[in-house]
Amino acid sequence: MATGHKYRPASAFSRMVHAFEENAIALALGAMTLLTFVNVVRRYVFNASLIWSLEVVLVLFAWMVLFGVAYVFKITAHLGVDAIINLVSPPRRRVLGLISAAACILYAILLLKGSWDYWAPFADLPPTSGRWFPTGLNWAARSTSYFETDQIPMPQFLRFLEGWINYGEAYDKMPRMVPYAILPIASALILLRVVQVTVKIVRGEQSSLIVSHEAEDAVAEVAALNKES
Repeated sequence: MATGHKYRPASAFSRMVHAFEENAIALALGAMTLLTFVNVVRRYVFNASLIWSLEVVLVLFAWMVLFGVAYVFKITAHLGVDAIINLVSPPRRRVLGLISAAACILYAILLLKGSWDYWAPFADLPPTSGRWFPTGLNWAARSTSYFETDQIPMPQFLRFLEGWINYGEAYDKMPRMVPYAILPIASALILLRVVQVTVKIVRGEQSSLIVSHEAEDAVAEVAALNKES
């Protein structure tokens, strides 16, 4: 079994994107923790509560998980089993890696299509036609942009959405298109990360989707610490 290694961005732009991703995930986790803590204090100390906090925490958790899936693809921290590929020669291992990468790309495309088709009506946009793969845009699909979240208040800075997607009608609560936007965003990021790994396999920079091993990394870290001491 294998897991990720220390990711080191090469360029300044990569470092900026990497910092943004890490800060976004940390911000979501911190906001979840803070909201939960505040709500517990208000409930048990002041006998009051933030009605909308639970739904916000659920949304933040979904954003953190889905955004994190793509991020962990980049830093190769997903768990992987390499018991079989280690039994074959490096050239065959590379072929197996390409097959695995192709399967992941196919899955990511299907995930992206499904995510877009689910989210698009909430944003007054057309979903794609075709059962498995997009064959066009279904302009006849009914818009559901008027759907709102259950408890999350409508932020004032998002009022422009009322004219963009809700035909001028005011929202009492935040429209569902906002929290659901993570679905196509995360799916697109997952597809991008898998394609990037596939390119590395084609170039010979790595032989499979798995590029490090937990046990070996742990032994190397212990050895490095012993040398320093």
